[in-house]
Amino acid sequence: MAKASDSLADQLLELHIKHELSALKGAKLRRFIANEVDELFGLAGQVTLRQAVSEAQILGVIRRLVVDMDIDGGIPELAGEMASQVLSAPVQSTTRLRDILSREQAAGFVEEFLELREHRERLIGEVMAHPVYQELVSNIVYHGLVNYLYEDNLISRNVPGVGSMMKFGKRVANRAVPGIDEAFEKRIKAYLSDNLPALLSRSEQFLLKALSDDELRDTVMAAWNGGEDRTLADLQAGLGDIELQEFVVLGYEFWLEFRKTPFFEGCYTAVVEHLFEKYGEVPLIELLSDVGVTPDVVMAEVDAFVPPLLDLLRQEGYLEALLRRRLAPFYRSAAVKKALADE
Repeated sequence: MAKASDSLADQLLELHIKHELSALKGAKLRRFIANEVDELFGLAGQVTLRQAVSEAQILGVIRRLVVDMDIDGGIPELAGEMASQVLSAPVQSTTRLRDILSREQAAGFVEEFLELREHRERLIGEVMAHPVYQELVSNIVYHGLVNYLYEDNLISRNVPGVGSMMKFGKRVANRAVPGIDEAFEKRIKAYLSDNLPALLSRSEQFLLKALSDDELRDTVMAAWNGGEDRTLADLQAGLGDIELQEFVVLGYEFWLEFRKTPFFEGCYTAVVEHLFEKYGEVPLIELLSDVGVTPDVVMAEVDAFVPPLLDLLRQEGYLEALLRRRLAPFYRSAAVKKALADE
């Protein structure tokens, strides 16, 4: 009797596997998946985001896969190779700047930038207050003043020999009183130092007026006019593979450090908290709808990937082996043997 039940169980197993293999292809497979997608979207109309997953789970995924996961050195190498391939692709030589960014879009970006007037004014003020800029202004004014006194003033230009006489007098004075040139320089620079704040203030006011919205708009759009018909290859001239690889490495090293910072943690935590604040207590279907995920969108991807993948798994024998691993333990279980023996 036991042998008969075993034989029947084996027959049922083979029939079941044959049935599943038949169902996992063609129109039958698509109807099955489409029906399940509809069922899942129906369920999404009843289940909330917080029921399906918690904030802690999402944060855990980010920490494991984004923050803590070791990134193999092959990744930046591959990224650099891919970037090189992109920059050397033939399309770079046939695509103009205006083919990917229209004049209207460029103008829109400029207008949005011009709205950041407060940031622009603060940036100008910070640049003016920087010691390097102050030193630059001081040196420019000093050398301009010295050149004017000895070479470019009105008298030197219009009265023959005056410029040469002034230079000769300077040399004689330096020989007669060593260090007079240095003293002269110190006095001028001291004067400039005392008057530098007022000079910088006037410079700042000048820049604020000069860098008006109209001036900036005209300047940027003029630059755009000069570049919109150039190809991307022209605009990338001078950026070789070595430089590109260096940028990729720098970006990779920056990311490794940045992802560990409290700032980044605060950013992704704020995003997750807001997501659950907005969608945590409402049906999942609202979140799916807001991000544009519909049954049709899902089925389009299913049609693109699932049938060819399952066909490959079937050809390689994996699909049948999977079904056997899944179903055989049931058909050879004591419960099935007992049920068949009772029959």
